[in-house]
Amino acid sequence: MKTAEVTTKTKWVIDRAHSEISFKVKHLMITNVKGVFKEFDASIYTTNDDSILTDIDFHMKAGSVDTGDEKRDAHLRSADFFNVEKNEKITFSSTPCVNLDKDAVFEVEGDLTMNGITRKIKLDVEFGGIMKDPWGNLKAGFAITGKINRKEWGLNWNAALETGGVLVSDEVRISCDVQLIKQAFQS
Repeated sequence: MKTAEVTTKTKWVIDRAHSEISFKVKHLMITNVKGVFKEFDASIYTTNDDSILTDIDFHMKAGSVDTGDEKRDAHLRSADFFNVEKNEKITFSSTPCVNLDKDAVFEVEGDLTMNGITRKIKLDVEFGGIMKDPWGNLKAGFAITGKINRKEWGLNWNAALETGGVLVSDEVRISCDVQLIKQAFQS
């Protein structure tokens, strides 16, 4: 008689003090403007204490955008971009990750909801490892990158330049460095 394999889900949460959710976009087609979101959280699960992420439910407060320029941040919060009065959160819910090279590199697909619009995206995930901190907490590190076309989420504002091109590129590069803390959850 064959024994049934027991699958255990492990819950992880983001260590916000050691994580950053950032983006960059071309400005004047010659340089990048970078920004971060200061308020974010997630419920993240792995299976059997493995490093492969199985479920990610991530959300961030759109109004917490910070590019280091108050006027630009106010414009990003306006109806021209995130429209934070109507769309307070940006969310991402994943399907299970696909392991691309055995241990360290994964691809995650999921639904990104921003500005009231939901679209499927793919992100590259690099597993940095698991380590116990000096206080006995088990932590895992991930670097997440990807790119989206902001116009697919109705973020259409732009201005044409006299010399050709536009003020802000459509492509937005996503870069997240995330440290997770293992929680005492089993199912």
